[in-house]
Amino acid sequence: MKVLPDTLIHNARIRTMDPTAPVADWLVIRDGQIAALGRGDPPAVVDRIDAGGRLVLPGFQDAHIHLLSGGLDLATAAYLYDVTDEAGLLATLGAHARAKPDLPIVLGSGWQPGVFGDDTLTAAVLDRVQTDRPMVIYDSSFHNACLNSRALDLAAVRDMPDPPNGHIVRDARGRATGMLHEEVIPVVTARLPGLTDAHWMEGLLAGQAHANAHGITGVLDPRVTDQEARIYARAAADNRLSLRVAGAALVTEADTPATAVARLTALRTAHPGPDFHVQSAKFFMDGVYENRTAANLHAYADAPGGNAPCMFTDDQTRALYTALDAARFAIHTHVIGDAAARRAVDGLAAARAANGPWPAQHQLAHLQLVDSADLARLQGLATANIQPLWARFDPTVPDIALYMIGQDRWPDVYAFRRMLDAGADWCLSSDWAVSTLNPFEIIETAITRQARQCDSPKEPFQPQESLTIAECVKGYTVNAARACWRDHFTGMLRPGFSADLILLDRDVFAIPASQISETRVLLTLFKGREVWRAPGL
Repeated sequence: MKVLPDTLIHNARIRTMDPTAPVADWLVIRDGQIAALGRGDPPAVVDRIDAGGRLVLPGFQDAHIHLLSGGLDLATAAYLYDVTDEAGLLATLGAHARAKPDLPIVLGSGWQPGVFGDDTLTAAVLDRVQTDRPMVIYDSSFHNACLNSRALDLAAVRDMPDPPNGHIVRDARGRATGMLHEEVIPVVTARLPGLTDAHWMEGLLAGQAHANAHGITGVLDPRVTDQEARIYARAAADNRLSLRVAGAALVTEADTPATAVARLTALRTAHPGPDFHVQSAKFFMDGVYENRTAANLHAYADAPGGNAPCMFTDDQTRALYTALDAARFAIHTHVIGDAAARRAVDGLAAARAANGPWPAQHQLAHLQLVDSADLARLQGLATANIQPLWARFDPTVPDIALYMIGQDRWPDVYAFRRMLDAGADWCLSSDWAVSTLNPFEIIETAITRQARQCDSPKEPFQPQESLTIAECVKGYTVNAARACWRDHFTGMLRPGFSADLILLDRDVFAIPASQISETRVLLTLFKGREVWRAPGL
């Protein structure tokens, strides 16, 4: 990566996100930090970048992104997000298997639950592509996976009982069909041939390059395994990271407060930063609507009805949250249904009552459905870590989650405007590789509540819940830096802060919202180093 010492960026429209000096025309970078910035005539510096009057912002930070596993998908997995039928699935997987003959396992990701389901995607279907090597393909949420028969046999799934918070789909005779839901997936994949550390490092480099090209200079990876921590740490030690990584380690229903605190303390001690650090505990309070594991306060509204329990009891939640909060870990909780949101908020309130307030940066991620009574409880207790891309009618895939929630509850779905108006802190993120990491496509939907115009969008979904461009940029800079525990030196352009910044091809504050997704990043600097330059710049 090219190093840019003592560099002047001038002829720029700089939005610093620093409330004490919000705009500037130029800035100077020295030793990887912002040395000075100001208005009017710039100082004399030999190494100069003419911004051409374009917008400069702090580097964006994605506070909920599976960077390493998503990068591994880029490097090793078939891309299934655009597949619309079985023929397309088989053709894509077949081409990928032929292109990757040396991998010990055939991987794919991104099939849509609105297209495939338990009855239509089975091992028998995948066996038509591959029987010699195990195959695992994940849906777009990564909460469901389907295996071929070779993988079922190698992992001994046919005789495996359901683990807590996981489900093996079986036919009428009790035989595993190949489809897995939730926490049985990592249990099964741990028994299959794995990829090497070299594959994982290749994935990290691919993932961070993809992120840099979209202006991302910092992330929070919300489920870091021991292997992933090892890869991140090695890249940091070798100075190969082109962005900063905060990690969250998983806590399960099998944990006690003592085991959870001990394991996370060991990880925090081993990985203190600054470029890779572990500071958060990750909880799954429920699953997703697409496999009927989202926890609701009321029964599902579609024909089968039913509901799903939270993955932690109330007593477990309070005990674990209180212990981890006392040990000064940020608690990062996946919540989809309104019962899961309430359980998590109750747990955080119990921790606050026991331990007192501190700048914890506890976060509730996703918040698809939140009861109106719980919105105001977020203030001062938890950051709303939101993925606005999902707050729209999908232009091509059936919105099966909305049918389960019921139309009378749609006003409480992705109710971002009311969250902010109720006083909640917020940050924006992507959950990539579940969906695109492109911040500008995400920001556009946060404002319009629609898909991009080029995708023939349906009508806006609950447009009264839209955000402003200023709120979105703040959610990707200052607020995201705080959510990642690094707002004391990143998230804004201020003397002494890291020179993490992006140059855009247009001013997102001055164009129609429907054009924001067309924004391109021309230049990304991380610690003053060029980590992305658009072709032809």
